[in-house]
Amino acid sequence: MAAHAHRLDGIGSTIFAEMSALAARTGAVNLGQGFPDTDGPPAMLEAAVAALRGGRNQYPPGHGTPELVDAVVAHQRRHYGLELDRSQVVATTGATEAIAGALLGLVDPGDEVVVLEPYYDSYVAMIQIAGGVRRPVTLRAPDFRLDLDELAAAITERTRLILLNTPHNPTGAVLTRAELEGVAALAMEHDLVVVADEVYEHLTFGVEHVPLATLPGMFERTVTISSAGKSFSVTGWKIGWASGPAELVAAVEGAKNWLSFASGAPLQPAVALALNEHDEFHERLAADLRAQRDLLCSGLAELGMTVYRPDGTYFATTDVSAFGYDDGRAFCLALPERAGVVAIPSQVFYDDTEEGRHLVRWAFCKRPQVIEEGLARLAAVPLEA
Repeated sequence: MAAHAHRLDGIGSTIFAEMSALAARTGAVNLGQGFPDTDGPPAMLEAAVAALRGGRNQYPPGHGTPELVDAVVAHQRRHYGLELDRSQVVATTGATEAIAGALLGLVDPGDEVVVLEPYYDSYVAMIQIAGGVRRPVTLRAPDFRLDLDELAAAITERTRLILLNTPHNPTGAVLTRAELEGVAALAMEHDLVVVADEVYEHLTFGVEHVPLATLPGMFERTVTISSAGKSFSVTGWKIGWASGPAELVAAVEGAKNWLSFASGAPLQPAVALALNEHDEFHERLAADLRAQRDLLCSGLAELGMTVYRPDGTYFATTDVSAFGYDDGRAFCLALPERAGVVAIPSQVFYDDTEEGRHLVRWAFCKRPQVIEEGLARLAAVPLEA
């Protein structure tokens, strides 16, 4: 008897679960998985407590609590000039469920999905579960820019949608307005839907984040995804949302209704408060992350790694080929026992494994003293194979 359905072939547990378990077992400093070690705005946390104690513990509306939906509408208007109504927003169990809902709701078996690689690993899993065919376009070191000619070449008559991520995990690249205008031109030329994962929208360092939906002709064909986890340092709350034209949002909701239906009843109004009243939080968070990025990147460079300093997100990428390992995975598996530090091998995010073979992703969404401890441990041992 088969242990699982074939739709799950090759997509078992995530690399994050594997490496975080290794960190816990060895007592290593976890510079791998992207979760912060400080909490979000105190008023948001207190609002969640008040909602818990106030009886908001039963199913919320599947579409999202009115406060949260209205707060997302106001956020999109205030930050980007996008005018939405409630039918154009749906709450989800984190951005991960929004991605799942978009792919399950918009992709038929055999449809091709163009995706930037390296990619967040849930993209691969959900394209496969939806029966789609992945068509990667590679962002290459050192600057991880999008080659629009390669993007155009990846589009065929079977392409259904482009799955875009900016600011980009794991490279930290932030797509420029010119790159996004190129994406928009191709989407309109080929009548494609774009699913834009913009969860790091507020976490950029001196560069502009341009939501794809703000470009001429793109709102009508773009599902925009974001979440409270990254913007407000509550990754465990799993409160996300998708927004866009009503018919595309309805497709996301039609799928996600059969995944979770609804979740996070007392957390949704707390996130609404944060969206409405705490823009300054992500401004401070971005400034803190920029300093933590510089601390980590400078320290890794001093250890002899080639460092690609990111323009956004939680993550920096390094090339570790100078240390003599066959690949980044071997380096990362040796690191906890040898140095007491965990990082993530980037090659697991690539179809083009040669391009990612010696790349390693490091998370800097940690307190400076944690980063300093990790760097001190790395400096105290030989890193060569």
